[in-house]
Amino acid sequence: MAGFGTGVPSGGVRTGRARGARVWTAARLMLGWVALLWLLEVVDVITGHELDAFGVSPREPSELVDVVPAAFLHFGFGHLAANTVPLLVLGFLAALGSGIRRFLALCALIVVADGVGVWLVAPDGTNTAGASGLVFGLFDYLVVTGFVERRPLGILAGVLVAAIWGTSFLAGLAPQEGISWQGHLIGLIAGVAGAFLLRRRPAQE
Repeated sequence: MAGFGTGVPSGGVRTGRARGARVWTAARLMLGWVALLWLLEVVDVITGHELDAFGVSPREPSELVDVVPAAFLHFGFGHLAANTVPLLVLGFLAALGSGIRRFLALCALIVVADGVGVWLVAPDGTNTAGASGLVFGLFDYLVVTGFVERRPLGILAGVLVAAIWGTSFLAGLAPQEGISWQGHLIGLIAGVAGAFLLRRRPAQE
């Protein structure tokens, strides 16, 4: 007996399922990431802010081991709340557009470059921690990667991200007491570097 067709090409079904899985994977990754940051801040409060010691103090060789942990710690819930929404949104967009492996490589690049940069140039006597360097890096990555890879959809996404978030991120570069504008600037530079170093090759399209 002849079967009945659905009218939908099987390739289209597979593509739709793959896109849905990619969206769900990116969402779970960023929700888990943000949940971890909040859990760490709860632990920090419970322990009397002992985790703050894992921030980066400049030009002390022993502090280099704190470059990565510092990106997951914050100085209070207000500090964390300010980073939560942009990290969640920008991280989701970057993970969705780049794929999980490239996204994780991008985050590693930004976190390490930003942490080492802060270690080199931050003022003496400061202690720097927080996800804002990563957030600034993801912002710049999303703004420029479409142009680097010459992808119209990526360019459109970058223009929208710049239009929505640009003013806020520019304000974050202004010197302010208690805010590491150096970390923000280095994060931006690392994001651009990531767009070039991790750009998608034609064979990967």
